[in-house]
Amino acid sequence: MNGRWSARVVVCCALWAMTSCIPEGGSAMTAASAESTADGKKCPADGIIDDGEDQNNQVTTKKGRGGYWYTFADKAGTTVTPTAGDQGGTFAMSPGGASGSAQAARVNGKVGSGEVVFAGMGFNFVDPKSPYNATAYKGVAFWAKVGAGSGTKVRIKLPDADTDPEGKVCKDCFNDFGIDLELTTKWTRYVVPFSAATQLPGWGSPRPGAFDASKVYGIQWQVNTPGAAYDVWVDDIEFTGCL
Repeated sequence: MNGRWSARVVVCCALWAMTSCIPEGGSAMTAASAESTADGKKCPADGIIDDGEDQNNQVTTKKGRGGYWYTFADKAGTTVTPTAGDQGGTFAMSPGGASGSAQAARVNGKVGSGEVVFAGMGFNFVDPKSPYNATAYKGVAFWAKVGAGSGTKVRIKLPDADTDPEGKVCKDCFNDFGIDLELTTKWTRYVVPFSAATQLPGWGSPRPGAFDASKVYGIQWQVNTPGAAYDVWVDDIEFTGCL
Protein backbone atom coordinates (compact mmCIF):
# COMPACT_ATOMS: atom_id res chain seq x y z
CA MET A 1 0.00 0.00 0.00
CA ASN A 2 1.45 3.40 -0.97
CA GLY A 3 1.53 5.76 2.01
CA ARG A 4 1.03 9.49 2.04
CA TRP A 5 3.15 10.06 5.12
CA SER A 6 6.91 10.03 5.39
CA ALA A 7 8.51 6.60 5.71
CA ARG A 8 11.61 5.73 7.60
CA VAL A 9 13.96 2.88 8.37
CA VAL A 10 14.44 2.78 12.12
CA VAL A 11 17.47 0.95 13.50
CA CYS A 12 17.08 1.84 17.15
CA CYS A 13 19.14 1.53 20.28
CA ALA A 14 17.54 -1.18 22.38
CA LEU A 15 17.72 0.72 25.65
CA TRP A 16 14.17 0.74 26.95
CA ALA A 17 15.06 3.31 29.57
CA MET A 18 15.92 5.91 26.94
CA THR A 19 13.41 8.69 26.35
CA SER A 20 13.93 8.78 22.61
CA CYS A 21 14.78 6.43 19.79
CA ILE A 22 17.88 7.38 17.80
CA PRO A 23 18.09 5.84 14.34
CA GLU A 24 21.48 4.48 13.36
CA GLY A 25 23.53 7.27 11.77
CA GLY A 26 21.37 9.90 13.46
CA SER A 27 18.79 10.40 10.71
CA ALA A 28 15.80 8.62 9.22
CA MET A 29 15.98 7.08 5.75
CA THR A 30 13.45 7.80 3.02
CA ALA A 31 11.11 5.13 1.72
CA ALA A 32 13.09 4.89 -1.49
CA SER A 33 16.41 4.43 0.26
CA ALA A 34 14.91 1.87 2.65
CA GLU A 35 13.71 -0.27 -0.21
CA SER A 36 17.11 -0.08 -1.91
CA THR A 37 18.81 -1.84 1.02
CA ALA A 38 19.03 -5.61 1.45
CA ASP A 39 17.13 -5.48 4.76
CA GLY A 40 14.39 -3.14 3.59
CA LYS A 41 13.76 -4.46 0.09
CA LYS A 42 10.08 -4.98 -0.66
CA CYS A 43 8.92 -8.59 -0.93
CA PRO A 44 6.34 -10.07 -3.29
CA ALA A 45 2.72 -10.23 -2.17
CA ASP A 46 3.32 -13.42 -0.18
CA GLY A 47 5.44 -11.36 2.23
CA ILE A 48 2.33 -9.57 3.52
CA ILE A 49 1.60 -10.60 7.10
CA ASP A 50 -1.63 -8.66 7.66
CA ASP A 51 -3.31 -5.47 6.42
CA GLY A 52 -6.47 -5.79 8.53
CA GLU A 53 -8.81 -5.29 5.61
CA ASP A 54 -10.57 -8.63 6.04
CA GLN A 55 -11.67 -7.34 9.46
CA ASN A 56 -10.90 -10.58 11.26
CA ASN A 57 -8.35 -11.38 13.95
CA GLN A 58 -6.28 -13.83 11.91
CA VAL A 59 -3.12 -12.88 10.03
CA THR A 60 -3.09 -13.43 6.28
CA THR A 61 -2.89 -17.15 5.56
CA LYS A 62 0.21 -17.33 3.37
CA LYS A 63 3.49 -19.29 3.51
CA GLY A 64 2.32 -21.45 6.41
CA ARG A 65 1.18 -18.49 8.50
CA GLY A 66 -2.27 -18.31 10.06
CA GLY A 67 -1.94 -17.24 13.68
CA TYR A 68 -4.19 -14.82 15.54
CA TRP A 69 -4.00 -11.32 17.05
CA TYR A 70 -4.29 -10.81 20.80
CA THR A 71 -3.80 -8.18 23.50
CA PHE A 72 -2.07 -8.58 26.84
CA ALA A 73 -1.53 -6.64 30.07
CA ASP A 74 -0.10 -7.05 33.54
CA LYS A 75 -2.25 -7.87 36.56
CA ALA A 76 -1.17 -4.73 38.43
CA GLY A 77 -3.92 -2.36 37.36
CA THR A 78 -3.15 -1.77 33.69
CA THR A 79 -6.22 -1.58 31.45
CA VAL A 80 -6.34 -2.86 27.86
CA THR A 81 -8.84 -2.67 24.98
CA PRO A 82 -9.66 -4.97 23.21
CA THR A 83 -9.96 -7.17 26.29
CA ALA A 84 -7.06 -9.59 26.67
CA GLY A 85 -7.67 -13.21 25.74
CA ASP A 86 -6.87 -14.47 29.24
CA GLN A 87 -9.73 -12.27 30.42
CA GLY A 88 -12.14 -13.72 27.86
CA GLY A 89 -11.65 -11.15 25.11
CA THR A 90 -11.30 -11.58 21.35
CA PHE A 91 -9.25 -9.16 19.25
CA ALA A 92 -11.03 -7.05 16.62
CA MET A 93 -9.70 -4.58 14.06
CA SER A 94 -10.59 -0.88 14.33
CA PRO A 95 -11.85 1.44 11.58
CA GLY A 96 -9.37 3.91 10.09
CA GLY A 97 -6.15 2.46 8.66
CA ALA A 98 -3.00 3.90 7.11
CA SER A 99 -3.25 5.80 3.81
CA GLY A 100 -7.02 5.94 3.98
CA SER A 101 -7.54 2.17 4.29
CA ALA A 102 -10.54 0.86 6.16
CA GLN A 103 -9.04 -1.10 9.08
CA ALA A 104 -6.03 -1.25 11.39
CA ALA A 105 -4.94 -3.02 14.57
CA ARG A 106 -5.36 -0.86 17.66
CA VAL A 107 -4.71 -1.27 21.38
CA ASN A 108 -5.47 1.35 24.00
CA GLY A 109 -5.82 1.83 27.73
CA LYS A 110 -3.81 3.12 30.66
CA VAL A 111 -0.65 1.61 32.15
CA GLY A 112 -0.76 0.94 35.88
CA SER A 113 1.62 2.39 38.45
CA GLY A 114 3.24 -0.78 39.79
CA GLU A 115 6.91 -1.72 39.59
CA VAL A 116 6.45 -4.07 36.63
CA VAL A 117 3.69 -2.82 34.34
CA PHE A 118 3.03 -3.37 30.64
CA ALA A 119 0.42 -3.81 27.94
CA GLY A 120 0.35 -4.37 24.22
CA MET A 121 -0.89 -6.30 21.24
CA GLY A 122 0.62 -8.84 18.91
CA PHE A 123 0.05 -12.01 16.96
CA ASN A 124 1.50 -15.49 16.59
CA PHE A 125 2.58 -16.57 13.14
CA VAL A 126 1.16 -20.06 13.54
CA ASP A 127 -1.85 -21.55 15.29
CA PRO A 128 -1.59 -23.56 17.49
CA LYS A 129 1.37 -21.49 18.65
CA SER A 130 4.67 -22.87 17.40
CA PRO A 131 7.92 -21.44 15.98
CA TYR A 132 7.89 -20.06 12.44
CA ASN A 133 10.91 -20.12 10.13
CA ALA A 134 11.37 -16.53 8.88
CA THR A 135 14.89 -16.96 7.51
CA ALA A 136 13.59 -16.23 3.99
CA TYR A 137 13.33 -12.59 5.13
CA LYS A 138 15.63 -9.99 6.72
CA GLY A 139 13.16 -7.80 8.56
CA VAL A 140 9.63 -6.54 8.98
CA ALA A 141 7.90 -3.31 8.04
CA PHE A 142 4.68 -1.73 9.25
CA TRP A 143 2.84 1.57 9.50
CA ALA A 144 2.21 2.89 13.01
CA LYS A 145 0.98 5.90 14.95
CA VAL A 146 -0.44 6.86 18.35
CA GLY A 147 -3.71 8.62 19.10
CA ALA A 148 -3.95 12.08 20.62
CA GLY A 149 -2.93 12.13 24.27
CA SER A 150 -1.12 8.80 24.08
CA GLY A 151 2.36 8.03 25.30
CA THR A 152 4.71 7.63 22.35
CA LYS A 153 7.29 5.08 23.49
CA VAL A 154 6.65 1.59 22.08
CA ARG A 155 8.88 -1.48 22.01
CA ILE A 156 8.68 -3.86 19.06
CA LYS A 157 9.32 -7.42 20.28
CA LEU A 158 10.15 -10.58 18.35
CA PRO A 159 9.63 -13.56 20.68
CA ASP A 160 11.79 -16.48 19.59
CA ALA A 161 12.68 -19.94 20.89
CA ASP A 162 15.35 -18.51 23.22
CA THR A 163 13.10 -15.93 24.92
CA ASP A 164 9.54 -17.28 24.80
CA PRO A 165 8.56 -19.91 27.43
CA GLU A 166 7.11 -22.08 24.65
CA GLY A 167 10.67 -22.69 23.45
CA LYS A 168 11.48 -24.44 26.76
CA VAL A 169 14.95 -22.86 26.74
CA CYS A 170 14.72 -19.65 28.78
CA LYS A 171 15.06 -19.56 32.55
CA ASP A 172 14.42 -15.80 32.73
CA CYS A 173 11.94 -15.36 29.87
CA PHE A 174 10.30 -12.53 27.91
CA ASN A 175 13.43 -10.43 27.25
CA ASP A 176 12.65 -10.70 23.56
CA PHE A 177 14.85 -9.26 20.85
CA GLY A 178 13.43 -5.98 19.59
CA ILE A 179 13.86 -2.24 19.19
CA ASP A 180 12.37 0.88 20.79
CA LEU A 181 10.43 3.46 18.83
CA GLU A 182 9.03 6.92 19.49
CA LEU A 183 5.80 7.04 17.51
CA THR A 184 3.94 10.18 16.44
CA THR A 185 0.30 10.97 15.71
CA LYS A 186 0.96 10.68 11.96
CA TRP A 187 0.98 7.35 10.19
CA THR A 188 4.64 6.50 9.50
CA ARG A 189 6.19 3.43 7.89
CA TYR A 190 8.94 1.71 9.91
CA VAL A 191 11.35 -0.95 8.67
CA VAL A 192 12.92 -3.09 11.38
CA PRO A 193 15.86 -5.27 10.24
CA PHE A 194 16.25 -8.48 12.21
CA SER A 195 19.94 -7.63 12.53
CA ALA A 196 19.05 -4.48 14.51
CA ALA A 197 17.01 -6.32 17.15
CA THR A 198 18.65 -6.71 20.57
CA GLN A 199 17.67 -7.76 24.07
CA LEU A 200 17.35 -5.25 26.89
CA PRO A 201 20.42 -4.99 29.11
CA GLY A 202 20.72 -6.47 32.58
CA TRP A 203 18.33 -9.40 32.59
CA GLY A 204 17.16 -12.46 30.72
CA SER A 205 18.53 -15.99 30.47
CA PRO A 206 19.82 -17.04 28.05
CA ARG A 207 21.34 -14.05 26.31
CA PRO A 208 22.21 -15.36 22.84
CA GLY A 209 24.22 -13.22 20.47
CA ALA A 210 21.43 -12.66 17.96
CA PHE A 211 17.74 -13.05 17.23
CA ASP A 212 16.87 -16.51 15.89
CA ALA A 213 14.73 -15.90 12.79
CA SER A 214 14.43 -19.65 12.22
CA LYS A 215 12.27 -20.04 15.34
CA VAL A 216 10.20 -16.88 15.82
CA TYR A 217 6.75 -16.98 17.36
CA GLY A 218 5.33 -13.63 16.28
CA ILE A 219 5.51 -9.87 16.71
CA GLN A 220 4.39 -7.68 19.63
CA TRP A 221 4.02 -3.93 20.22
CA GLN A 222 4.42 -3.22 23.93
CA VAL A 223 4.18 -0.15 26.18
CA ASN A 224 5.33 0.11 29.79
CA THR A 225 5.47 3.76 30.87
CA PRO A 226 3.89 3.77 34.38
CA GLY A 227 0.70 5.81 34.61
CA ALA A 228 0.63 6.71 30.91
CA ALA A 229 -2.40 6.53 28.66
CA TYR A 230 -1.67 4.69 25.43
CA ASP A 231 -3.39 4.37 22.06
CA VAL A 232 -1.24 2.47 19.56
CA TRP A 233 -2.23 1.81 15.93
CA VAL A 234 -0.49 -0.57 13.51
CA ASP A 235 -1.27 -1.42 9.89
CA ASP A 236 0.13 -3.12 6.78
CA ILE A 237 2.62 -5.45 8.46
CA GLU A 238 4.91 -7.26 6.01
CA PHE A 239 8.23 -9.02 5.75
CA THR A 240 11.12 -7.29 3.97
CA GLY A 241 14.47 -8.29 2.48
CA CYS A 242 13.36 -11.45 0.67
CA LEU A 243 16.31 -13.67 -0.22
